[in-house]
Amino acid sequence: MTRIKKILLSFLLCFILPFLAFSEHTKYAEASNSFSLVFLSSYKKTVSIGEDFYIIAIATNGKMPKWTSSSSRIASVNTYGKVTAKKEGNATITAKVSGGEASCKVTVRKTEISISSSAISIEGGESFLLSARSSTKTPIIWKSSHKSIATVDDKGMVIAIKPGESTITATADGSIASCKVKVKFPTIKLDKKKVTLYRGQSIKLSAHVSSGVEPTWKSNKKSVATINPDGTISAIKNGSATVTATVDGVSTTCEVIVKKPDIGLGTYELTIRVGSNELLSAKVSSGNNPEWSTSNPNVATVDSKGQITGIKKGRAYIYAKEDGTKVRCTVYVTD
Repeated sequence: MTRIKKILLSFLLCFILPFLAFSEHTKYAEASNSFSLVFLSSYKKTVSIGEDFYIIAIATNGKMPKWTSSSSRIASVNTYGKVTAKKEGNATITAKVSGGEASCKVTVRKTEISISSSAISIEGGESFLLSARSSTKTPIIWKSSHKSIATVDDKGMVIAIKPGESTITATADGSIASCKVKVKFPTIKLDKKKVTLYRGQSIKLSAHVSSGVEPTWKSNKKSVATINPDGTISAIKNGSATVTATVDGVSTTCEVIVKKPDIGLGTYELTIRVGSNELLSAKVSSGNNPEWSTSNPNVATVDSKGQITGIKKGRAYIYAKEDGTKVRCTVYVTD
């Protein structure tokens, strides 16, 4: 290389290198002005549903950040960085300024519910108080899967309605705890399994029901014996009947016999004159008065008290009848 060329190259380097250095410095300064750092007070947070907290953000450019949530259904954030936990899950809260941003990962815990009993067994008409608490102290919402079997009020009081199974649930913040409720069939015991009565007599049955519910009473032959709602049986006429006590589909029975009475007459043969009277006595084991009748009113009549009157000479039969039993007295009427 000639001397002149060396001088020219040195001159160019001295002129161009400072210019290039100045250009690079200008570009770096511009890049620094377009980039900002954001610093947060929290970058990771675990909270419960219903809780809220603030995230403080400081940007190197001095600007107020814009807040966003990746899932506002799980955790929302307002203009000032206040975060509110709403639902179990994860959400990312981001503070953003021009040229920079930073994020905080928020985990919302599942609400835990504790319930006093997971399974109970009661009978119709009985009640049982359940209690439940949520980890967030959110009020419990109670519900029964089968209200026809068991109901529950807003305080957790379970009332058994009829035999079967139902699930009582305690809900808070989307979390559920449950109790299986079995309503048992009751047992029924009668103080008598068989009774014997005469027509017109009555007797009261007592039923012990394990659930304490009053039974429904029924007679299969009301013409023989009836039964009142309080369990009182009334004998109507000779025969047999079955009365039934039923509670929640469980039944037990009592046999009712209405027996024929025995009738004894003061005499079974009697002679009276025409126009005269004679009182015929009758003793009925049931204590009822017999029904009197005559086979031949032209010869002898009889009134409701058993008094016989001779009408004309001849023979007649006087009958005493009570609930299927009939006896007679032969009456001879003479001049």
